[in-house]
Amino acid sequence: MRKTILILTAISLMAVSISCNREEVDKEKPQIDLTILGAFPINCDTLYFGETFTFKMLFTDNIELGSYSIDIHHNFDHHSHSTEVSECQLDPVKAPINPFVFINDYSIPDGLQEYETSLEITLPDGDAKGPYDEGDYHFFISLTDKSGWSTQKGLSIKIIRE
Repeated sequence: MRKTILILTAISLMAVSISCNREEVDKEKPQIDLTILGAFPINCDTLYFGETFTFKMLFTDNIELGSYSIDIHHNFDHHSHSTEVSECQLDPVKAPINPFVFINDYSIPDGLQEYETSLEITLPDGDAKGPYDEGDYHFFISLTDKSGWSTQKGLSIKIIRE
């Protein structure tokens, strides 16, 4: 009997020990916070060709952040990715001639649950084909945590020449 109690106690201790060593399972998406002081851009902002701006947002996750990407592309046909409640004043629908496109991925330092971006982005005035088209654009941010959960923010912006 005493041997049985010792064996059951040992098994119980091993089970507790194993369950304590398991990694926490991530079941939450990361968050993109546009409410921090100085967040930029936000929905309906205007950016300018030939100038540099600072992309500033707060990213958070319950366990660990992974990476983020930015996709800026034209919205001359009024398609929608907007995740924001407010509507922006759109220019008339038009066909693109030389639209600006910016797609880039960025890593976030390991081990962080909170990360405030401070990324300088320069919007060139044009390319070999000529000046970029002014007008309505989308600024699309995708944030992924280390577990693979992702969340997106789609902002409507204008890009013009000053």
